[in-house]
Amino acid sequence: MTGDASEIVLSKQDLREIAAFAAACAEAALEVFEADQPDDSRPRDAISAAWEFARGGERGKSLRDTASAALKAAKGADTAAAREAAWAAMSAAGAAYLHPLAKATQVKHILGAGAYSARAAELVDGDDWSVGAESIEQTVHRATPVVIDVLKRFPAAPSGGGRVGELIRMLDADLRSLTIAE
Repeated sequence: MTGDASEIVLSKQDLREIAAFAAACAEAALEVFEADQPDDSRPRDAISAAWEFARGGERGKSLRDTASAALKAAKGADTAAAREAAWAAMSAAGAAYLHPLAKATQVKHILGAGAYSARAAELVDGDDWSVGAESIEQTVHRATPVVIDVLKRFPAAPSGGGRVGELIRMLDADLRSLTIAE
């Protein structure tokens, strides 16, 4: 393949690090969903599946099924904040499926859970964008050197995507600006 669709080398350990980062990001918003839907464990199950993969589990049916279930949970949420929190959980389970293609759209697999979590925090606080910026700052501190290295193998996050897209681009720029000590 040529151009921006060239292949990027990704090891299983790289994918595990990305999944762990995404799971930690999604956990930050989980209580928002659970306050809205206390009897619905689907987002929690998706985050648990991401952690299981991150800790050495298989990349398979459990991740796909729990991501799909978290998406369905988002559709049943009563508030926009809870919906964003469920999408963060869906993104965490889906992070293990980062494709090794040098496409900007793949950045959402890496940073989506963090951006959805930040958006949930904004909405809980009356759509206060400064809360989202603070959440993005906290998310930057969750990123390991491996996460940053993997992110830098991909093109910068694409335009579009509404407020979540803006948060992805903020997080992307902040992480890319970091220098990793070797």
